[in-house]
Amino acid sequence: MAFGAGGGSPDEVKGGINVTPLVDVCLVLLIIFMVVTPMLQSGVDVVLPAGAHAEKKPGKEGDLIISIKTDGTVFVGQDWIPDRDLGRYLKAEHQKDSSRAVMLKADKRINFGKVRAVMKAANEAEFTQVAILTENQQAGSQIAKGRT
Repeated sequence: MAFGAGGGSPDEVKGGINVTPLVDVCLVLLIIFMVVTPMLQSGVDVVLPAGAHAEKKPGKEGDLIISIKTDGTVFVGQDWIPDRDLGRYLKAEHQKDSSRAVMLKADKRINFGKVRAVMKAANEAEFTQVAILTENQQAGSQIAKGRT
């Protein structure tokens, strides 16, 4: 004896939508984006200052990223470097690859004297290309006004 659900013949097309595969795919994509997004950022997270004339500078993968947090701690990549060791560390990095550029990410709430000290250490380590990263102030205001 066979039991059937729906009361129709087995050859009849069912009109219901099965959303389970769609939900599964969406959850997998959400998890992938949650895992990959933090990896896209290089260096330590800081609040960059806004600049009216900020330009997008193409960075190379081997660039040295120096981040200065609000409390004045200095990170090279993801590694915390004490102030007393910064000059020696930067000289060692310059000896590894002298063609690298330095990208300086400083929190906008810190005193500029700390930024100046880090730039001086990079100069003493003989880096010739030092860039200070900023947010584009004009792009943010255009998005806020609804212009894209």
